[in-house]
Amino acid sequence: MTQHLARIVSLLCTVWLIVAPVGALYLLLDHAAFTTMVRAEQQLPVQWHTVGTSQLYVVWLLAVIDVGLGTLGILFLRRAFQSFARGEWFDESNSRDLRRYAALLVAQALARPIVGALTSVVLSLNHPPGERMLSLTFGSNELWYLLAGFVTWVLADLLVRGASADRENRQFV
Repeated sequence: MTQHLARIVSLLCTVWLIVAPVGALYLLLDHAAFTTMVRAEQQLPVQWHTVGTSQLYVVWLLAVIDVGLGTLGILFLRRAFQSFARGEWFDESNSRDLRRYAALLVAQALARPIVGALTSVVLSLNHPPGERMLSLTFGSNELWYLLAGFVTWVLADLLVRGASADRENRQFV
């Protein structure tokens, strides 16, 4: 059952690795769709009539950085779960891939408030003086990302210890 679930996770990761870049490219090319998404996503009092195309491209780049960190992490998660699906449990490369995933998850959690702050500044650049914004938020989603990253890191270390114990036990048999 575990190997079957590992295959499912690996497949879902593969789907994400296809959908995320295609979605980012689509939003880059479809200016209206991206503008609509940014307006719906941003809970800021932005004077939208002042936002220019170049500002939206910068916001797109900031979003790609944020999503890109997570997508790169998914690449490493996929590699680990492909090994799990093959029955390779106690493998140092799995642990390394899980650590990379965990590190990128933590990096994404820490980058999100910075990306959000930069986005608010970029979107309000053309506002009149005194009405520009800097919005810095750190919410429960970022805390969950941090927690998941730290838990994954610990589990990756446990894999290494398990691999070491497995090798040691095989020497005695």
